[in-house]
Amino acid sequence: MRLVESFTSLQGESTHAGRICFFVRLAGCNLDCNYCDTRYARDFGAGEPATAEELVRLAKESGVGLVEITGGEPLADPETPELCRRLLDAGFEVLLETNGSFSIAPVPCEVRKILDCKLPGSGMAGHNDFGNYALLAPHDEVKFVISGRGDFDYALDVIRRYELAARTRNLLASPVWGRVSFEELAKWVIDSRAPLRMQLQMHKLIWGDRTGV
Repeated sequence: MRLVESFTSLQGESTHAGRICFFVRLAGCNLDCNYCDTRYARDFGAGEPATAEELVRLAKESGVGLVEITGGEPLADPETPELCRRLLDAGFEVLLETNGSFSIAPVPCEVRKILDCKLPGSGMAGHNDFGNYALLAPHDEVKFVISGRGDFDYALDVIRRYELAARTRNLLASPVWGRVSFEELAKWVIDSRAPLRMQLQMHKLIWGDRTGV
């Protein structure tokens, strides 16, 4: 696998927002979302080679008990499930952020998967692997990144069609930075009475578009 960067920061999204977290960002993504804010990690040749053993060592050196594996798209690398297992065996709490186009079946069930549902506004909605929803554990999360009202309605339809609220309580709605205002999305969530939790990107509110923080 190839490591683009690793760093300790605050978790900025998900139900774990605000927690101190050690991030492992792997190289390579099979999608090209038009709002992507980590394009420097899209290239499969980015970063430097790293073994699972080396990444576990870095996590131990961080002194942090929560580790997130992100990208890029970490499940594009077939070694990622083994990295997850090694981190779990080393006593870490493990989060995996994935774009939802690869099956999560190989990922250890103890890992807390944060599964992105690509909406039409991303330009990548045709790549969702909806079979993943049957594999969700109650501690897993599904994230909807909202570019506009059409995306929000699409998300509501996915929640209903796949009965997601019966699989996990962690259904997240997040505005695309600069496209949907916080107040606008808040109103949609409230008016819908849907089983959604609105989230903001805490790291962007604190550090803007700086990387590695």
